[in-house]
Amino acid sequence: MSNTSVEYNEDEFLPIGSVVLLKGGNKRIMICGRIQAQAGSDIIYDYSACYYPEGIVDPQSMFFFNRDAIETVYFRGYEDQDELDYRHDVLDQLGELEIRDGMIVSKGG
Repeated sequence: MSNTSVEYNEDEFLPIGSVVLLKGGNKRIMICGRIQAQAGSDIIYDYSACYYPEGIVDPQSMFFFNRDAIETVYFRGYEDQDELDYRHDVLDQLGELEIRDGMIVSKGG
């Protein structure tokens, strides 16, 4: 495993495709979703991820975690203007969220 890491600002969402190691982890994972909830759970996580380099081999092997669980960022996913606009227009404006009728929605909305 490469020891090369990239800078990471915990206040910002990482792009899809970023490869990270979680605190206490021993295998890298790749971010494949943001603002996610496990089926049947009322907990909303910052990220979902799959094993790297294997990818999604089974829905049961998905990881759900928040930004503070990231120990090391090895690769930052692709960022173009669409990604930057999405982060600015959607992710940075989320506010407090909850799960209602199986959907992630704004609290009180």
